[in-house]
Amino acid sequence: MFERPAAGTRALLVQVDFGQGSLDERLAEITLLAESAGASVVGVVQAKRQAPDPAHFVGKGKADEIGFVAQSNEADIVIFNHDITAAQQRNLERKLNCRVVDRSALILDIFALRAKSHEGKLQVELAQLQHLSTRLVRGWTHLERQKGGIGLRGPGEKQLETDRRLLGERVKLLKSRLATLERQRAVRRRARERREVLTISLVGYTNAGKSTLFNALTKAGAYAADQLFATLDTTSRRLFLGEAGNVVLSDTVGFIRDLPHSLVAAFHATLEETISADLLLHVVDSASEDREGQIAAVNGVLEEIGAGSLPQIQIWNKIDATLASPEVQRDACGKISRVLLSARTGEGLDLLREVLADVALAHKAELAAISAAAQAG
Repeated sequence: MFERPAAGTRALLVQVDFGQGSLDERLAEITLLAESAGASVVGVVQAKRQAPDPAHFVGKGKADEIGFVAQSNEADIVIFNHDITAAQQRNLERKLNCRVVDRSALILDIFALRAKSHEGKLQVELAQLQHLSTRLVRGWTHLERQKGGIGLRGPGEKQLETDRRLLGERVKLLKSRLATLERQRAVRRRARERREVLTISLVGYTNAGKSTLFNALTKAGAYAADQLFATLDTTSRRLFLGEAGNVVLSDTVGFIRDLPHSLVAAFHATLEETISADLLLHVVDSASEDREGQIAAVNGVLEEIGAGSLPQIQIWNKIDATLASPEVQRDACGKISRVLLSARTGEGLDLLREVLADVALAHKAELAAISAAAQAG
């Protein structure tokens, strides 16, 4: 179903400054997103506005400039680092005479490329169809002669010819299949809970190093790469912590700012692993200049999925790039708040293991106290 774009797809990026800050980081991120989707970035157009233009998102003059730059660089596609409406997309495509893709469509496209498991593919297709359903307005005739590629992968041209009824039936079927898989996952999770095993989930911004840390701790061999959304499918492994016994550690999909809501909804079953965890290890790229913004973005998604109140320890990864020393930091109350380490070099991993062992022992002691109180009562 999913097909890579033709080699050498040439992309022009558009970044509009609405006063949100961190523009360099945002531009670097959309560049990496475009490259992750298989595009070659040939140029960037930046603009500054108070608010989006209703017709073209950018002003008419800036749209003309984008068209000129796209034509000069022989761009095949224009990628906006923002969410644009269906009407704005249509108007821009008519004006620029090339395909226009917004941030959400680009992220969905990358998920389509990365999904490997049956459940992951179902989740991505559901998210893409839900995104597409918001754009089935006044037809797609302006795209009828265009071939598949970035932003059109996955459901692709077949879905462009379907009506809302057929699309709705497919969405209903996908939700039913995912509900079955979610029930199966819940059964496995209840079995773990009956064994009273501490469950820990790795969360964090995409490319923060979660899978590298997961592999370093569990020797699981999970796929890890210096790219966005290298991990889509949740992987769980037992981690032995000496006298504290075994815990279950899960590696989850990375978050990103402005993550499409349809994607969060579609990946609900996968994200259930995060919601049901006893402890979250929030992996942070400490070498990123925008780490505070990334931390806020992750916490925002955690709130959205109902995991905002779960106990959390920040793992400041990549200290080999910042020349910091491995360290366990505590807050004013003496509670562990942060562990500084490098998953790549192994510096600080022993400190993290000690922290997790202490948490696991405290968890066992709490369960024992609850059990003793229940028997006494």
